[in-house]
Amino acid sequence: MAEEHLFEVYQQKLRERMNELADSVATGAAQSYDEYRKMVGVIEGLALAERELLDLIEAMKKGEE
Repeated sequence: MAEEHLFEVYQQKLRERMNELADSVATGAAQSYDEYRKMVGVIEGLALAERELLDLIEAMKKGEE
C-alpha cells in the first residue's frame, strides 16, 4: 500500500534526525546549556512524533484485519 511506504519513509526521516541530534548531544556539540536543552527538546519531540506515527500505523493495520 502506498500509505505504508510513505509512513516508512517518514519514520526513517524522523529516526535519522533524532540520531543526528543524539550524536551531537553525545559529542558535546551544544555551545551552551540553552542550546543543549533545545536539542534535547527536539529529540523528545521527534520521539513523540515517531511514537504517534507507529500507533497510527498499528491502528490502521488492526482496522484492516
